[in-house]
Amino acid sequence: MNDLIIIFTTTLMYSTPLIFVSLGGVMSEKSGIINIGLEGMMTLGAFVASWIALTTGNPWLGFLSGGFAGLLLASLHALASIYWGANQVVSGMAMNFLGGGISIFLCRIFFEGASMTPPLDLALKIPLIFNQYATVYLSFITTLIIWFIFKFTKLGLRIISAGEHPKAAISAGVKVNFYRTFGVLASGFLAGLGGGSLSIVIVSNFRPTLISGQGFIALAALIFGKWNPVGSMLACLFFGFSQALVVYIGGLENVQISSQLLSALPYVLTLVVLVSFMGKSTAPSALGQ
Repeated sequence: MNDLIIIFTTTLMYSTPLIFVSLGGVMSEKSGIINIGLEGMMTLGAFVASWIALTTGNPWLGFLSGGFAGLLLASLHALASIYWGANQVVSGMAMNFLGGGISIFLCRIFFEGASMTPPLDLALKIPLIFNQYATVYLSFITTLIIWFIFKFTKLGLRIISAGEHPKAAISAGVKVNFYRTFGVLASGFLAGLGGGSLSIVIVSNFRPTLISGQGFIALAALIFGKWNPVGSMLACLFFGFSQALVVYIGGLENVQISSQLLSALPYVLTLVVLVSFMGKSTAPSALGQ
């Protein structure tokens, strides 16, 4: 029973950053803009969150600052892909390089040449509520809010129309570029929150290898969840469970499995999911146009 509880709590902990980032992908891609730059936005958010938490002594301020750092990087993607007509995939890849490069550059400036921040004191971590970090509950609340927006509000309907039938939306008076910009900026903010939840809550510092494919796993969860907020959340829980299994099996004394092989498990599952579900999921009609 204790083992199941450990796996369950670890699953929730590792799923939380993925949920935030995957929801960000939903916001952007529902509006019709491909955002594969989530990894870079997550990286910048992770650094800024750790830096601000260390500087101010306030983990919540650091967490929110990480979100705004991701939003700032997303604004470049919005400018390039929506207003300047750049290729959305190329622009997203540029965001990944920028996010990682800027994070390490700023880290070296603010921490005397070091490429990683000092560890956060336990007092600077997001508080626990019923043995779970508050960010876990916040990720589920955010999922419900975004689901409600798409299901019951004009804002959600207009974002969907921008991603499904932009020409018809324009003829109906919908400002497609405005709603696409909103979707991309929201995706950057949520990706930054995902990075902040990882650097503050799980790892307690920032380092160059902190974000190693989580942004792309979140994109896989987006596809697995069929561009639906709740479906994406459930997919993230699945990937979080795979990470929890890695942690649990790695801690067993009587099981001898290569740590490199265990570390590859979440990424192998990502490939399996992409191969299995890519053809079965239907993206927004105007995605990438």
